Amino acid sequence: MLVIRPIRQSDFSALYTIAVESGHGFTSLPVNDELLAGKIARSVDSFAKTVEQPSNEGYLMVLEDTDTGEVVGTCGIEAAVGQTDAFYHYRLGTEVYYSGQIGVRNEVETLTLCHDYTGSAELCTLFLRQNYRKGLNGRLLSRVRFMLLAQFPERFGETVIAEMRGISDEHGNSPFYGWLQQHFLGIEFSQADYLSGLGQKAFMAEMMPRSTVYVCLLPEAAQRVIGEVHTNTRPALSMLQAEGFRWRNYIDIFDAGPTVECAREDIRSVKDSRLLTVNIVDAPADSCDTSFIVANTHLADFRATLAKLNITDDSTSVNISSELAEALLLKAGEPLRVIAI
Repeated sequence: MLVIRPIRQSDFSALYTIAVESGHGFTSLPVNDELLAGKIARSVDSFAKTVEQPSNEGYLMVLEDTDTGEVVGTCGIEAAVGQTDAFYHYRLGTEVYYSGQIGVRNEVETLTLCHDYTGSAELCTLFLRQNYRKGLNGRLLSRVRFMLLAQFPERFGETVIAEMRGISDEHGNSPFYGWLQQHFLGIEFSQADYLSGLGQKAFMAEMMPRSTVYVCLLPEAAQRVIGEVHTNTRPALSMLQAEGFRWRNYIDIFDAGPTVECAREDIRSVKDSRLLTVNIVDAPADSCDTSFIVANTHLADFRATLAKLNITDDSTSVNISSELAEALLLKAGEPLRVIAI
């Protein structure tokens, strides 16, 4: 069985392997022992602490194959970004130039450095190992975060965002960053991305262009990738769009990938998830072909997985097997949160 749970200190080696496999552009997991250990410790603390309003918490979960004990994926949520360091984006806008004297009107796209998403919750650190990219595993790993948002809304910002990986080649070279490197930063994309992942962002404030950037003055290769997603990221973007996320003209400052957003309470899986009372039986009475993401309502002991259940629109309770109850750390009479795949 594949079960999602909060990360533990003992998962360090697995997280390091995932960081290596994730490759270029996966800013949230740089290959750095100290940083990865810090992320685990921060997540453990976040799951354990009492929270009245979101701050600098980060919730990191892993997907475990309970048959082998192997960690095969990870996903996370930042409670409220930009609380301890600047959270940069470019905002894509338009300036209009008109002269009645010469009868000319031009609209020019612009990029403005901003911190507009400060305080938003962020979906991040989604990675599923190659051998497990099949069936509904990817949807489970991605959408399970909405179960946390639904169960513990007070822990997260009212707006939820997700940064989509932008266009880069197999060597990690980004057409958009190429312009930035040549004229401003002077370091390789992989180095800038790595420093950003470490939280060492002072160089951005010191070296990024301070004035509005006119898109028409960028190289054509850089212009073409603004707001475009990496091929490997398209399935993730499609899933988020189905949940109600939309692009509001904000892009990553390095690879120009789009950042999508949705109000926390408007996310489809948050709105549609339900709480049902658990009945534990040796074998559910009827077979069912409908798959659900199912999760307990605990925090530090959060557990979630996939299950086929008999649930109707009128259901207030649900029969589950003792095996599923054990995996989810549930007892009879406790609530179970469900969302149909």
